[in-house]
Formats: sequence, C-alpha cells, structure tokens
Amino acid sequence: MTIEPGHPLTLIPPAGNGPGEPTEVGATLERLRRGEAGALDRLTALLYRELRQLASRRLRGERAGHTLGTTALVNEAYLRLAGQRRVGAGDREAFLAAASTTMRRILIDYARARRRVKRGGDAVSVPIDEVAPFLSDRACDEMIELDQALSRLETARPRAARIFEQRVFGGRSLAEIAEALAVSTKTIQRDWDAARAWLRKEVRRALP
Repeated sequence: MTIEPGHPLTLIPPAGNGPGEPTEVGATLERLRRGEAGALDRLTALLYRELRQLASRRLRGERAGHTLGTTALVNEAYLRLAGQRRVGAGDREAFLAAASTTMRRILIDYARARRRVKRGGDAVSVPIDEVAPFLSDRACDEMIELDQALSRLETARPRAARIFEQRVFGGRSLAEIAEALAVSTKTIQRDWDAARAWLRKEVRRALP
C-alpha cells in the first residue's frame, strides 16, 4: 500500500489480529526506524484499530456517533506523522503514544482556529472538517485551557505533567508508566492524583 503525504488516507482495517501480527509489528517498527519507504503505511494499517480507539478517546464525551470524526482524526495524524523527517518508533506503545500526542495537537490546533473564527478573526483552514460537529465550543475552550495549564505544570512539576500526558493522551496504565520512568507505582499514583487535581482547578478557574 502506497499513500503519498498530502492526500487523504484510505485504510481498510486488517481482518484480525493473527498470530504473526506482533512479529510483523516489530519488524515494521524496525523498518520505520531505518526510514524505509512504506513502513509508516504498513504500521498504520497493522495498528489501525488501536489508532481509531485512540482517536475515539480524544473525542470521547462529545456528541455520539463520531465514526467520521475518528476516521478524520486518524487520517490527519497519519499525514502529520508522514510529514516528519523521522518518526520516533521505539516500540508499539511508544508509536501509539506518539500518534495519540499528534492527535491531541491536531485537536488543539482545530480548537484554536475555531476560537479565532468565533471571535471574528481570519478563517484558518483546518483539514479535519469532519470533526467539526463533534467538538462543542465548550469542549474547544476546555481543550485550549487544559493545554495551557499542562504547559505550566510541565514547568512546575515535569514528571507529573509527563505522567498525565502518558496516562490521558497515550492511554498507558499507571504500572506501565512506572516501569517506563523507573519509579514505584505508588509514586506514579501520587503524581497522577496531584496532576489531575491541579489541572482541574486551573481549567475551572479559567472557565467557571
């Protein structure tokens, strides 16, 4: 499958997760690390269902039935990743975390563009128009304020901010994060609770 960057991505999800898929994912990640052509296309196809699940989590809590929204978000994430000179791909989880973070940035860009238009600014072209019906004005405002608050948290408590990003945007468990950061799960739990409480307070203060 060859997909040129800049064109809509059309992917058919694999029929199932056969016994050879984990091996193929690992081999494809290695090809991606070497910068081989077509590796990102193949990896995206192999992990398509999981990428759609990540997109759905990004849109969760908004209007129901966002099949087109999740597809558009996966497509745009692919195009952004394809536009990078080198895609970080340490392992399956690292790639999915990078994809999830990319989806987050796409939605934040969309939210900011929508806010500018709402306030009378120049229209900004956002290539995921299908997502428009699934993000309310309130959701856009909350997304922007959360992003700004998370940046402040990164300065004050870098580890807590990283834990929040990996848990919320990367979908990783506290145990997985503890292993990745080489600290105890208890420590991760404490930072996770603190990050959620602090960010919730900051967003509520900005958006009463």
